Amino acid sequence: MKVVTTIAELNTFRATLPNPVGLVPTMGYLHEGHLSLVRRARTDCASVVVTIFVNPTQFGENEDLDAYPRDLDRDFDLLSAEGVDLVWTPMDEEIYPVGYQTWVTVEELSQILEGHHRPGHFRGVTTVVAKLFNATQSDKAYFGQKDAQQAVVIQRMAHDLNFPLEVIVCPTLREPDGLAMSSRNTYLDPKQREAATVLYRSLTAAVQAFEVGERDAEVLRNRMSEVLSTEPLAQPQYVSVADPDTLEELNGPVERALFSMAVYVGKTRLIDNMIVGD
Repeated sequence: MKVVTTIAELNTFRATLPNPVGLVPTMGYLHEGHLSLVRRARTDCASVVVTIFVNPTQFGENEDLDAYPRDLDRDFDLLSAEGVDLVWTPMDEEIYPVGYQTWVTVEELSQILEGHHRPGHFRGVTTVVAKLFNATQSDKAYFGQKDAQQAVVIQRMAHDLNFPLEVIVCPTLREPDGLAMSSRNTYLDPKQREAATVLYRSLTAAVQAFEVGERDAEVLRNRMSEVLSTEPLAQPQYVSVADPDTLEELNGPVERALFSMAVYVGKTRLIDNMIVGD
């Protein structure tokens, strides 16, 4: 496994890799969710490239950039064991050189749900992902369903900018008690960790209601909110029943929907989602 930091090094080693090349963009502190993306890329592609970059432009003013967990040595060990060919760990100045002023924005999809509550977040995401796509010249790129809106936004960005690659969205990996795997789960103390399972329970309750015939969007939203309200440590920021493609909030009867939410457990903001009707 080759580890590089500069674009020049990346270009040199990338030229030696057999195609197709699968890309797994990460912010590091890897868990089984990330590794499942690597394994899918390994299955699909002749070569696998992983990027590790804690992207400062997708963090808001009062978010956890400085506290975001990092452990490169551990990440390298995990990726080497998975047979990754190339890992790119750029410095901030390699991605955003002095005087940087060019941004990629997906207009409508970035303004709702996460985008409404985290202004500027998706501008940072789409800009850095566009740069990663361009630098790695990958054929396929792998993202997790846990970040459902991010996946939709990146698919739209790749389509609109004619990137010659396929964006593949893989299933959310969960802990045995249902909590979606996330690097931010490490912030939770034991009581908060137990309380955090309420996200999974609330989503599951809405899915079960849908499966037995409930189709009214407001009833399904209320079902999630009711379960969340049973956990004192959970403070919902939003609960949504939206169109999985447009992310527009739905009303009335639904046949296909993205159930999603953002919930604070203590100071830790967690997101999760499930899709019904596919």
